[in-house]
This record gives sequence, structure tokens and C-alpha cells, in this order.
Amino acid sequence: MTVATHPLRGAEVAVERLDVRAYTIPTDAPEADGTLSWDATTIVVVRAYAGDAQGLGYTYASSAAATLICDALLDVVGGADALAPAAAWERMRRATRNLGRQGLASTAVSAVDTALWDLRARLLELPLCDAIGTVRDDVPLYGSGGFTSYTADHLRAQLCGWVEQGIGRVKMKVGSEPELDPARVRTARSAIGPHPELMVDANGAYARKQALALADRFHGEAGVCWFEEPVGSDDLDGLRLVRDRAPAGMEVAAGEYGWTLADFRALLDAQAVDVLQADVTRCGGITELLRVDALCRAARVPLSLHCAPALHAHPALALSQLRHLEWFHDHVRIESLLFDGVDEPRCGALHPDRLRPGNGLALKEADAERWAA
Repeated sequence: MTVATHPLRGAEVAVERLDVRAYTIPTDAPEADGTLSWDATTIVVVRAYAGDAQGLGYTYASSAAATLICDALLDVVGGADALAPAAAWERMRRATRNLGRQGLASTAVSAVDTALWDLRARLLELPLCDAIGTVRDDVPLYGSGGFTSYTADHLRAQLCGWVEQGIGRVKMKVGSEPELDPARVRTARSAIGPHPELMVDANGAYARKQALALADRFHGEAGVCWFEEPVGSDDLDGLRLVRDRAPAGMEVAAGEYGWTLADFRALLDAQAVDVLQADVTRCGGITELLRVDALCRAARVPLSLHCAPALHAHPALALSQLRHLEWFHDHVRIESLLFDGVDEPRCGALHPDRLRPGNGLALKEADAERWAA
């Protein structure tokens, strides 16, 4: 029997260089959630090169993440085996030890790691999902936005737009003015009708007892089935309290601010969530995201992916515990502006193009230059 092998099998291909750029794109309208408001978003894009191949990754973070990559990671990644991104990840984590592995350092590692996984797939001439190993064919989505800065008309139009596209789950922000939130949530339910799932995200804006009272109202008055970060994500006892006492049929979720594997383990050990969240642009990239999925599998807890839909699409196909992926308005818009190869939803899900190598994305360099930081 003859077994076909790839010409790179058993070879070592060195990472030759990284290019790093930050871009700041204004929002299309003022945006706010329960604890923050903003009018622009910064994305740090990394391109990794080896031979004739180029891999692309990114993170949503301060432009300081680009500086950190240049100062702390270029030398440790340069010369690393481009076919072994997990080994490069270990080098990066050691290099950032004294900087503090959470926060900015984790976003920097995430951007480089996602670029290295894409580079590996392109060297192997495979779609990224197949280079990782798939367990599913599509990625269910939920529409996300509904910012607290929106008028009622804007809120209705955005949520209904997703439902009309075939996305049967929508999420809105709450928490800026708690006394107005029940009425806003009822407005949302009236707009989308009785069948789509309605989700809310407080971004940790509520106190514990306040969150419990609002959970009852959101569920009873509008059928809300998902309460994200009802209290701060570092308040494990508070999350557990809300999870235990929330109405049947309402799930509590958190984890978007998980920076290290220990953060996710803490949420699971505390039984603080019904659904764990993770973000490949924050948690340490694809290398660590796969480990988060393994934790969820061991705990029998589903995993939902936070934001950055174009970057999550391929690795999501490799996650056994995947529930869905956030189709976040701000990032959907930015990724369409900056990259060629962004997949559009069909029937409420993403179906990544497996005819293209890697993640299928390419930076629109001329278009992006106007937003260079």
C-alpha cells in the first residue's frame, strides 16, 4: 500500500518574521454597555511569514499590544518551527512571565498564536479547521449588539435585522440604567416576536440582589433565556448565587475575560456558570482555546465563543463543547472593512470555506491604511 505524504512532513520550517500593525476604526454609532461607552475600536493585526506562506491573526486590544509583541515576542517567535505553534506558544508564555500573563500580555500572545496556526495550515495547504481537526460542519450564531446607547427604534431595527437573516438568537446590552432595563427588554421581545431566543448581557453592572430581581423580571416579562455577566466575572460567589436562583430556563454565562486556563478552571470549579465563554483573541489563542474546550468537556459544560467571528469560525469547528458564536455588530463590521475572505451567515450559522487554505482571510492593505494607529 502506498501512503501519500505532504512534502513538509517531518521537516522544520522556521518562522522568518512577524509584521504587526494596529488599526483604530470609529464605530458607526455611539456604543455603550452597562459599564463602558466607546466610539472606536482598535484591532492589532499580526502576519507571520515562513517560506512563501503568510499567516494572519489578530486581537481586539489597545495598540500597546502591538508594542508588547514587538518588544517581547518577536525574538522568541522568530526562528521557531512554523509547523509547531503550540511550542511557540510555550516560548511566548515564558517570555511574558514577568509582564503578567493576564490582560495585555494575553491579548498579544493570542494575536501571534492565531497567526502561527494560520501559517501552519497554509504551509500544509489545508483549511485551518482541517489542520486542527474538525468535529462539526457549521458554527451556530447569535446576533449581538443592542447597545444601551441605542434608541428604541435602533434597537428594534438591529435585532429584527438578525432575525430576518435567519439568526434565531439575539443579545442586547443592559445595565446602564437598571430602572429602564425591563422596559427595554420588553421592547426587544415585542420587536422580534415570541420565537427567537432573547439574551441579555449586563457586563457585570448589577449588584447580586439587583441581578436576581431583574432575572425574574427579564424571564417572566420577556422570556429571556440567557443572562451574561449579571455580576462581575471575578465575583464567583455572586455568579453562583444568580445561577442557582435564576428562573428555570435562564442560563447564566461568563468567561469572556478569561485570560489563562486557571481563570476558566475557577469558573467551572465554582459551578458559577451554565455556559462558559471564551475569546480566542484574549485567552491565549487557538492553542489555549482547545484546552478550554477540554476543560468544558470534562465538566460537561457547553462553550460559547465571544466576538471576533471571522477569527473564531475555523477553530470553532474543532470544539466538541461548542454551543454558538457571537455575531457581534462592531466586530462584524470591522472584519468586513479590513479583510477579504470573511464568510457570511447562512441559515443562522457560519460555514467556513474549506476550499481556501488557512483561515481564508487576507488584509486589505490599501483600505486598512486609513485607520493605521
